[in-house]
Amino acid sequence: MDWGTLVGTALGATIGVGATLVADRLRWKREEATRKQDVRRQLYGEYLTALTRTRGRLKEVRRADLAADERARQAAAIFLEGGAYELRYQMALTATAPVVEHSDDALRKLRDVRDRIQEGATGEELQAELHQLIRAIKTLRDAMREDLGADT
Repeated sequence: MDWGTLVGTALGATIGVGATLVADRLRWKREEATRKQDVRRQLYGEYLTALTRTRGRLKEVRRADLAADERARQAAAIFLEGGAYELRYQMALTATAPVVEHSDDALRKLRDVRDRIQEGATGEELQAELHQLIRAIKTLRDAMREDLGADT
């Protein structure tokens, strides 16, 4: 028996199997990265939606002709129903550190608006908090876009 043929066949099979394994591993890593980015993109959209929807509803309560205690009750309910608080925990598990930092800041600013409404602030008294909230949401959105590579 010719050992050269046998060694050549074994070496060729090893190289073929190795190349297939490497190619499969690279494909899996690429698909995993795409899947993670899709999950983050979905979560980021949901979180921004929850923040802006809650902000809009709080602005409506601010303008409504309601008794102070009813306005406070509605502000608390709107904050809880908005879903941003729950999504924040998903953000903490999924997002990058800079995005998590900005998401926490935006939620704190949203909570500040809610707290000021519960304290009885209306109209112009809330302008500073609303402006800070809008700025925090924009900063968060920009960090999300950077994380997702949306500008490249």
